[in-house]
Amino acid sequence: MTTTPTRTDDYLEVRGLRVAFGDFVAVDGVDLTLLQGQVHFLVGPNGAGKTTIIDALTGLAPGQGVATHGGVNLLGKPSHRIAALGVGRTFQTATVFEELSVLQNLDIAGVRHRSRWSQLRARREVPAEVSAAAETIGLTHLLDHPAGVLSHGQKQWLEIGMLLVQDASVMLLDEPVAGMSAEEREETGELLRRIGHERTIVVVEHDMDFVRRFADGVTVLHAGRVLASGSMDMIRANPEVQRVYLGQTTEGAA
Repeated sequence: MTTTPTRTDDYLEVRGLRVAFGDFVAVDGVDLTLLQGQVHFLVGPNGAGKTTIIDALTGLAPGQGVATHGGVNLLGKPSHRIAALGVGRTFQTATVFEELSVLQNLDIAGVRHRSRWSQLRARREVPAEVSAAAETIGLTHLLDHPAGVLSHGQKQWLEIGMLLVQDASVMLLDEPVAGMSAEEREETGELLRRIGHERTIVVVEHDMDFVRRFADGVTVLHAGRVLASGSMDMIRANPEVQRVYLGQTTEGAA
């Protein structure tokens, strides 16, 4: 499914992305067009450059080239500035404040959208954006629970909820379903579909069953370069992808 962006800040265009660490080139000339309304997956063997691309797009790795969002090149900008431009990410291990409640985690995520006065004065009710995010990620009934008692899947959903509160229009998710139960994977896929209509969702993933079920678009990376890009059907039919990647995954993946 291809959806034409309706707002220029809700897609990400990457051209000639290169990331090098000394003499080692981890990402070499990657081009990506990541559209609003799509759940787009980055797949490939270990070491293909998937997470490094996300790191470069969020200021955690040195990137050369152009990565345009809202008319601004993200490359070379500090992480906090990129986040302020509406680009958010999650990590393979959820980075939530485990000693704080679900409500407090979501509340902290929304601080930059509030005036200084509203941050200082005590609030008698849950902010609307926090309440909406909690409902979307299915954690309303756990708002007063410490984040540390959540299941692995729920922590990932909380981290996604924190991006919702931040009003991130581009979400880069690094292996969000790794370690999840089958039920949690299904719920995560449905969550990505729900929130993806008005956002650009990019997912790094190894679980090809999950990719098959929920991908609108797929880019296969190998040795830091794009091997193929298109629909899942196109990717599965590509002989080079089958040789380099799909043949190395679970039996029948191709």
